[in-house]
Amino acid sequence: MKSTPPASAETREKTRAALLGVASAAVLLGLKAYLTVRTGSLGVLSEALHSGLDLVAAVITLMSVRLSDVPADEKHPYGHGKLENFSAAVETGLLLITALYIIYEAFLRLLFRSVHIEPSVTAIVVLLVALLIDLTRATALQRAARKFQSEALEADALHFSTDVWSTLVVIAGILLVWAGSRWGAPWLAYADSFAALAVAGIVIRVGSRLGKRTLDALLDVAPEGLQERIRNAVTRMEGVLDAERIRVRRAGNRHFVDITVSVPRNTSLERVHALTDAIEARVGEITPADVMVHVEPRAPAGANLFEAIRALAQRKGFSIHDLSAQQQDGTLFVELHLEVDENLPLREAHQQANILEDGIRDLSGASATEVIIHIEPLGTDISPSDGSAAEMKRLSHDVEAFLRQMTESHPDVFNCHEVSARRVEHRILVSCHGAMRGDLSVSRVHDLMADLESKVKERFPLVYRVTIHPEPAEEQ
Repeated sequence: MKSTPPASAETREKTRAALLGVASAAVLLGLKAYLTVRTGSLGVLSEALHSGLDLVAAVITLMSVRLSDVPADEKHPYGHGKLENFSAAVETGLLLITALYIIYEAFLRLLFRSVHIEPSVTAIVVLLVALLIDLTRATALQRAARKFQSEALEADALHFSTDVWSTLVVIAGILLVWAGSRWGAPWLAYADSFAALAVAGIVIRVGSRLGKRTLDALLDVAPEGLQERIRNAVTRMEGVLDAERIRVRRAGNRHFVDITVSVPRNTSLERVHALTDAIEARVGEITPADVMVHVEPRAPAGANLFEAIRALAQRKGFSIHDLSAQQQDGTLFVELHLEVDENLPLREAHQQANILEDGIRDLSGASATEVIIHIEPLGTDISPSDGSAAEMKRLSHDVEAFLRQMTESHPDVFNCHEVSARRVEHRILVSCHGAMRGDLSVSRVHDLMADLESKVKERFPLVYRVTIHPEPAEEQ
């Protein structure tokens, strides 16, 4: 049996606010119904009807705030937040129906039927008490509506706030009727009907504004200015080239945002994932939202040929390195190393190289482009050492001594240390760390390492490969 999840603190607080609205509406309905019988005032009757619909609306609000916070499920993947918007729409309809009845009754009394009204001090006192209740509950509900961005609570608060103004108008109407009977001005008896019309006007004006917002939410109209705020915030984020097609829909107090962003086409998958997480968090700072980010690769403005080639290789699923290009006698020479599966036949490896070559020629735009691709095995296995440990240890010591001498003719290199020699698959590999000046450019460091590596191989012909890891001397 599926258990109902416990209500959150937010839901409990919203429910308390809605319950107080129900209790207040019930008290006000009782007071105004009593006054309608006592006075016969259309203004009081309109207020009683208004409060009756307020009670119905408050009950709808109570149910909607309870149900709208139920988590999303298989049948409702976007949650139940639309219930609040639907509740507000129903309440708006009830308000407008009340206003239309009041207008009908007012014109009936003004033109065709005379109704005797008996003002009293009791009526004024009761209406003042109702006014105080309206004012207190409207303030409390509006505070809760702003805190939780609840449209249902906002509609309920709107009901009570219109009651404040309409009660004031009804009190004025009763006072004018009383003044007319006391000072012999029978025409003031019409003040009650005009007061009722004023109440209807207030209800229509305020209800229509709420109705428009509610209809916008039900029709998924994007909140004004929100899309632009999201666009400006996202496009300023590092790694985002542009934010396109931002779609926003609202359900209750939560938004659902779909956004398409373009990023440099050579951005790694890990970087894209981290970027989408950052975008979701940034949009969440602007408005509570469930965010879906779609990423599209784009060539950044001013992208050079090297970036384009790397992006091409990434799209094709190729691993490349040692990319370089030279221009000579009108011909562009592009050289690179392509790593392929070490067990791949040459025929298939060459086909991959041809695909890459054709793509590079299309990118370069030069009429004469020569692409030279060095094919090498992609490292996939960890090879065991097959040499004598003592022999490799002596070789390591000899290479380190030789490199120490070489530093005398290379003033930018301070020392080479942690030299290690290994025999792997009948080949001797040597690696070490080289401490160099930290302000050297990478190209200068590369040239120094290449020179040292070639000198070691000249001095020790059995060494197949030398790898030097450069590091700034000041960090040792």
